[in-house]
Amino acid sequence: MSAKQTTKPDATSANKYPPIDVDAIRAAAQNLDDGAVTSGYQGNREEVIALLNSALATELVCVMRYKRHYFTASGLENSAIKAEFLTHAQEEEGHADMIAERIVQLNGKPDFNPKGITERSHAEYDDSSDIKSMIKANLIAERIAIETYRQMIERIGDSDPTTRHMLVNIMAVEEEHADDMRDLLG
Repeated sequence: MSAKQTTKPDATSANKYPPIDVDAIRAAAQNLDDGAVTSGYQGNREEVIALLNSALATELVCVMRYKRHYFTASGLENSAIKAEFLTHAQEEEGHADMIAERIVQLNGKPDFNPKGITERSHAEYDDSSDIKSMIKANLIAERIAIETYRQMIERIGDSDPTTRHMLVNIMAVEEEHADDMRDLLG
């Protein structure tokens, strides 16, 4: 075996891709300070972290809005809608957790400071008192989240596949939430 270890390409990929330089990968992996961020990371970390912190703020505002609507919606006829609000609040909290974890993986700091959450959020808080207004506010917020995530995914492109994948998955859930709210208006 040669001093520089590489993987051997199979016959079908020999002309498509250069061999993987395992020795270089192993050497670069010795930089432990960067955690999950390897030398091959192509994204602009500071920009991605800033985008993610705005998404985090948006998700936190959505949690608070859905929770408020859950607790303040009244009437027996609204029990199914209240349950939907609570489910959405829990799912939005899960999104916030995923985003915060990704920020940490990128060696950033998730910004949970309450002072700036509403300014960083793309969606707005809502204090409606009637159920139809609550549903409309949630549908609008979901549509804002969908478009925001779409633009973030486009901006990140292929430079950070892990963040892109996470955002695509979150956006799919936001689309389900929008459908749920639209159905409730029907």
